[in-house]
Amino acid sequence: MRIRFPRPRSLAGQLFAMQAVLIAVLVAGYALFTYVSDRSQAEDAAGRQAMAVAMAVADAPSVSAAIHTTDPTAQLQPYAVRVMRDTGIDFVTIMNPQGIRWTHPDTGQIGKPFLGHIDAAVQGESFTETYTGTLGPSVRAVTPISDNGRVIGLVSAGIRVDAISQRVQEQVTALVGVAAGALAIGAVGTYVVNARLRRHTHGMNATELSHMHDYHQAALHAVREGLLMLDGQYRVALINDGGRELLGVSGEVVGRSVADLGLPAPLTGALLSAAPRVDEVHLTADRVLVINTSPVSGGERRGSVVTLRDVTELQSLMGELDSERGFTQALRSQAHEAANRLHTVVSLIELGRADEAVAFATAELELAQALTDQVVAAVSEPVLAALLLGKTAQANERGVELEVSQESGGLDDGLLPRALPARDLVTILGNLIDNAVDAAQGSVGARVTVAVFTETEPEPGPGAGVGTSAGGRAGAGAGSGAELVLRVADSGAGVDPAHADLVFQRGYSTKPAGPGGRGLGLALVRQAAHRHEGTLTVTQAPDGGALFEVRLPLRSAARHTATGGRA
Repeated sequence: MRIRFPRPRSLAGQLFAMQAVLIAVLVAGYALFTYVSDRSQAEDAAGRQAMAVAMAVADAPSVSAAIHTTDPTAQLQPYAVRVMRDTGIDFVTIMNPQGIRWTHPDTGQIGKPFLGHIDAAVQGESFTETYTGTLGPSVRAVTPISDNGRVIGLVSAGIRVDAISQRVQEQVTALVGVAAGALAIGAVGTYVVNARLRRHTHGMNATELSHMHDYHQAALHAVREGLLMLDGQYRVALINDGGRELLGVSGEVVGRSVADLGLPAPLTGALLSAAPRVDEVHLTADRVLVINTSPVSGGERRGSVVTLRDVTELQSLMGELDSERGFTQALRSQAHEAANRLHTVVSLIELGRADEAVAFATAELELAQALTDQVVAAVSEPVLAALLLGKTAQANERGVELEVSQESGGLDDGLLPRALPARDLVTILGNLIDNAVDAAQGSVGARVTVAVFTETEPEPGPGAGVGTSAGGRAGAGAGSGAELVLRVADSGAGVDPAHADLVFQRGYSTKPAGPGGRGLGLALVRQAAHRHEGTLTVTQAPDGGALFEVRLPLRSAARHTATGGRA
């Protein structure tokens, strides 16, 4: 038999029960305190009233005169009855100094001894007490009747305790009604508040909430991807360690607006947008991020959840893969052309024209070797040389002539520092050449000119400033020492000066969007240039097209290596 233990009450239910009990205890305690206090006050008031009546009777001249008669009861009994009726006192008893009654509400008690203490009154003092007499428990006052300093009689006036309790009971009844109303109002208010709390806590109890918090914290710090939660005012409500690292923010971030985090404008715009974003690529200073945003479900806008993935390495590998695909296509085309030329040589030999076959084959070899010699002579760095040879073949297949400028040179193998990896150079030069080929294709005399060289500038004199470039930032360390210059010009339509700053932003492109989107290549170039403290500029080429120039300070790169910086 399976035993089921009752599920703990929800947090809202526990709070409601606790508040209801607390309100009930407070109201009951206040009612009890009020009852006791009112009863005490009522007894004190009854004692003062009885004392006032007793002293008034003792001071009445008619009372003193009646005592000196032979039958005091005949005059004092009617007088005492009138006093009781007029003042609301339960009894007024006038007696001689020995305590023998002259008056009483019950005429059968006249002439009998008074039940109570009279010793202090015989000595001339007035006092009050609670005593049980013939009418039951009462609060009474006893005062002497004096004549020329001699006590000739005593007066006792009192109110029955039952009458006092009845007065208090009326007050308590009203108090209980008020307390019940307060309890009902408190219970309704508590129920409303706890119903709202129950909705917000989804009916979970304190243990479940505690476990959820622990799981939440563990998951938050275990996830390597970035997680960012924004409230309805686009302020950071939560950010994990991965999000801080990917966005490059530090310090206290929670509570700050997204617009104040210093992120790139496109990324800030995406985070501030109310529309969901799915696998949208954005660039920071040194990373390529894929962001997804989703609004928090609810009847009102409660904010949004943002996930961040670092695809910097993946994007670089995709660029290399695209280059490899291009090389493969170029090799396939060259293999096809080589097969055609081989067939031509074979046919010439079969026709008995061996000399012409040798001349034809030699000319083809000399042309290919001349291209290789030209590139290697200009750029001895193996990665860049291989990239230029591959891009030359690609451009040739698309009807574009790619030539290496005569000003190229001085870039020997081993010159580049380790902080300037070949992957970044492939990203920069490969994207610039791809964009140039796209722009030049279809134009008259389609041509792309590439120049790769090092340049040493003199040290700046006093007062020399640090220059800036369109689409770039101040070139720290680029004003002096050695620089690597990568320059690509095309014969296309050029860049509209009004769009000179926009061409470097992610998503901007004059070409139709492909499956993976457009407008990322130049943004990656700028990112890589900035990462190595370089500059990126665009001007008009001599042929009327666009001329892109990247300058990377070699001395700054070497210093970056010495300080352990990342490339």
